[in-house]
Amino acid sequence: MSALYTAIATADGNGRNGRTRTNDGQLDVQLAFPKELGGSGAGSNPEQLFAAGYAACFSSALGLIAGQKKLDVTDHSVTAEVGLNPTDAGGFALSVTLRVELPEALQGDAGRELVEAAHQVCPYSNATRGNIDVNLVVE
Repeated sequence: MSALYTAIATADGNGRNGRTRTNDGQLDVQLAFPKELGGSGAGSNPEQLFAAGYAACFSSALGLIAGQKKLDVTDHSVTAEVGLNPTDAGGFALSVTLRVELPEALQGDAGRELVEAAHQVCPYSNATRGNIDVNLVVE
């Protein structure tokens, strides 16, 4: 299968205390360990970048599904909370909570069904399924 689009980014320096940028120059970010992990917090971190990407991607998937169902989700928002968790083996794993705010007309079961359907088509959801705990919250 051929990719529809390929993003390219390079990280330099000391990973979490370095810099990452895309080949087209649209993203150029200084990285730093967060204060919660003993760092300076003077830059972004991979978990923040993952959260931003997942929130945007899920929002797009939600809009796609809503459009197919002729539902208006113009006033929705998606907030991704990405946790960095220690594993029993001494490594680290991610966890995600996606908080989806929907318009008043899509509260309850209809909103939950829409969010579940978006979770089936979102590339981030498909990439993380079975690898990362993802909790969907309809607010």
